[in-house]
Amino acid sequence: MSKRNRDEGELLKKQVFTTGEAAEVCNVSQQTIIRCFDSGRLSGFRVPGSRFRRIPRAELLKFMRENDIPRDRIESGKQRILVVDDDEQIVELLVDVLGRDGRFEVKTATTGYDAGVYTESFRPHLVILDYMLPDINGNVVCETIRANPEHRDMKILCVSGVVNQDEISQLLEAGADDFIKKPFNIETLTQRIHELLDIPVIA
Repeated sequence: MSKRNRDEGELLKKQVFTTGEAAEVCNVSQQTIIRCFDSGRLSGFRVPGSRFRRIPRAELLKFMRENDIPRDRIESGKQRILVVDDDEQIVELLVDVLGRDGRFEVKTATTGYDAGVYTESFRPHLVILDYMLPDINGNVVCETIRANPEHRDMKILCVSGVVNQDEISQLLEAGADDFIKKPFNIETLTQRIHELLDIPVIA
């Protein structure tokens, strides 16, 4: 692997950036980043006891979106999907199907707690969420995601086999974008995934 590819791979993983790294990602001078930081246009923090500035990933992405700066240096270009389900067979099926598509980066979680951790670190474009998790129900996960304004564009697709119409309505009110009942047809589910992410289905 070349140094350039290795460096770009590191940028995809970083959660906090120096002003120099932010400048490289945005393709602007370091002084431009420092000016934006000092004027409040780019949020971050100073390292205690020093003059060094640091910019969290979420703030850098927000700044890039607001200024129409291409984000391919710190985003893989693939749609990120978080599968949250404690049923190993369903998780393996979804990982296999989505992996074969080639346009998705997939992570999995089996609990609501892990879902919360990955929502912050992985920043998925779509969460496929089982309603009945071992430690929490889907409503709480939906409400937690929607409570963070940074996740306003994140899609949530809930799946479950033991939910009545009232509970489905509550899920949608809590922030879910759609609901599919188990057992589901995999073609129907993938179709819904593509619709939510607004990308074409590969024939």
